[in-house]
Amino acid sequence: MKRFYQGSSRDTKKHIFSLLLFLGVGCVFYTGVSALGKDTDKKQKESLENAVRQGIIHCYATEGHYPESLDYLTESYGIHYDSKKYFIDYQILGANILPDVTIIDKPEESNE
Repeated sequence: MKRFYQGSSRDTKKHIFSLLLFLGVGCVFYTGVSALGKDTDKKQKESLENAVRQGIIHCYATEGHYPESLDYLTESYGIHYDSKKYFIDYQILGANILPDVTIIDKPEESNE
């Protein structure tokens, strides 16, 4: 019986290799999830831009004028968005001129 057996340096190298492999896989996984999240945010913003544009055009086609405000568009045409995540700048240029719409990402609030 080997009561005070000390592992060889070969065992230590195996443990270090396993640890480095685990950390490498973890880094690759984290990078992939981050990239996927950024892509999802980009597609969500594009979808919101399309929904607002389609709502404006639908309002003009059915009522004969463009919506006078973003609130009217959201209430009457079912446009929903996360106001904590996006700021929508809705500028009316004239009675029969397509409004200028700019969607801006709001900075994320940290809980510090």
